[in-house]
Amino acid sequence: MELWGYARALHVIGVILWIGGVAMVTIVLLLAVAKCAKEGEALAFFERVEHGFGRQARWTTALVGLSGFYLTAVLDLWHRFADPRYWWMSAMVAIWTLFTLLVFVLEPLVLRHWFASRARLGSRATFKLVLGLHWILLVLSLLTIVGAVAGSHGVFFVAQQSHLALIAAPLHA
Repeated sequence: MELWGYARALHVIGVILWIGGVAMVTIVLLLAVAKCAKEGEALAFFERVEHGFGRQARWTTALVGLSGFYLTAVLDLWHRFADPRYWWMSAMVAIWTLFTLLVFVLEPLVLRHWFASRARLGSRATFKLVLGLHWILLVLSLLTIVGAVAGSHGVFFVAQQSHLALIAAPLHA
């Protein structure tokens, strides 16, 4: 296997750990926190667990970004960003950019303080808002993953070719 094969494997592992972590926080952690009897306990528990996920999210998004850039460069895939059939390439970069801004810039500089002050005023409403935002991020991430897997296996091209074959068939009959 060439070096790009290892980079692709690292890229996929990074995505699994990163988006899998987002799924765990969204589907398990935030719902468990919402069911805590005491609001103060819920906030402390969430911050403890989320702090560990924050570390994982930072190194996995860095791994995904580095491996994705390497793959794009070494395989010379830059042209795909201009081709609408490869929409999922731009979607991957958009999701990665959004998460990178969240975990490296917004969370440490803005969101941590906003969350703490807002949670002191009403943690239930704050967790409900955070849960809704996490669901949006998770759904967008999963749609991007579906698009990337399907697109990298030619699904969009096969459908397009089949459609063109149906249109062209009567012309050749």
